[in-house]
Amino acid sequence: MLETLGAIAFLLVLSAFFSGSETALTAASKPAMHHLEQNGSHRASLVNRLRDNNERLIGAILLGNNLVNILASALATSALIELFGEAGIAYATLGMTALVLVFAEVMPKTYAINTADKSALAVAPLINPIVSVFSPITSTINVVVRLTLRMFGIDSRATDTEPDETELRGAIDLHDGTEQAIRHERAMLRSVLDLDDVQVAEIMTHRKDVTAIDVDNPPADLVKQVVDSPFTRIPLWRDNTDNIIGVLHAKALLRRVWDDELDLDALDIGELAAPPWFIPEQTPLLDQLEAFRARREHFALVVDEYGSFLGIVTLEDILEEIVGEIDDEHDDQVSGVTVQPDGSFLVDGRVTIRDLNREFEWGLPDEEAATVAGLVLHEARRIPEVGQRFMFFGFRFDIVQRERHQITEILITPPLDDDELAPLVVIEDNDKNTP
Repeated sequence: MLETLGAIAFLLVLSAFFSGSETALTAASKPAMHHLEQNGSHRASLVNRLRDNNERLIGAILLGNNLVNILASALATSALIELFGEAGIAYATLGMTALVLVFAEVMPKTYAINTADKSALAVAPLINPIVSVFSPITSTINVVVRLTLRMFGIDSRATDTEPDETELRGAIDLHDGTEQAIRHERAMLRSVLDLDDVQVAEIMTHRKDVTAIDVDNPPADLVKQVVDSPFTRIPLWRDNTDNIIGVLHAKALLRRVWDDELDLDALDIGELAAPPWFIPEQTPLLDQLEAFRARREHFALVVDEYGSFLGIVTLEDILEEIVGEIDDEHDDQVSGVTVQPDGSFLVDGRVTIRDLNREFEWGLPDEEAATVAGLVLHEARRIPEVGQRFMFFGFRFDIVQRERHQITEILITPPLDDDELAPLVVIEDNDKNTP
């Protein structure tokens, strides 16, 4: 009798081992195992090889688990029948169910799921020979399973795996926390994945805000404009602002002025300018980043499908799209946004929706408009007046300032809860005389 109890206890330990191994090997982090393997971990390499053939791994573990569970139940039934007769069958069923459930299933799997990486590395050397021994049997079982499923029109080899990018985005969202540093990390990681989906037109500096110089101005005036400008690269135009003939680097101008011993009358700005590099507005940021690296340039001019000059994009613009606004080290908010005491935000109309979403995790749509002013215009379907209030996507937009047809300042009040933002537009005129 004692030998039988000892055998049952040993079989339950084996069952717990198989159950915990299955959970650990399937739940272990793929990136962690890959990183450990790259660093020379033999056990991590073994885990990865086992998971490369998942069907054989799971089949071998389930086969071993069922063998020991059935054998343990058979031994318990035989022993209890000898003691209690036919009632021993019921006792054995109840007792083995409780023992297997608690000690061979729930307990080992709970431990394995909480220490998946560590447990997977520990059991891999033990599971590997078992998988090899059971391989002929599991291969036969898999063939039978495939044929049976095929009879019902099911292809067992068809996989429903999500795209890698979706998995990465999910992992980023799981990087939980409300601290500023963690929010910034999430924003940067999302921005890297978005580089191929965002076009240069969405982040460029619009031509209205571009500092450009008429090359036909007197040399002294040109030099003064360059010196007064905060930028090192300045587009040069002739006849009209759409006719960009080159890009002047302030350092090249300084070098020429020094070489000519300050003889500004002999200065030819046009000769110093580099040829302009025009790119279409639809260029994805990832492609443009690669182009900047390949050409070793930091400055490009954006044009539309008709060749009209739209604005400029720089390498710094793309880097800011990833890391956020590059400003003073103590300034951790989007430039052009002022937080109000009541929790609202006074926003410059030129601030991009992507910057707001990245900084405050709002989720405003940016498919139809790049800036917050553009979003208001798109949703309102009109040019609003100062004092008008709009409600859409759960946010309140108060028009604070407008210059001619351009919305220059908006007061944004975010929703008070985290309910899903549904598109709804409500217009309220605070000025009753506004048409």
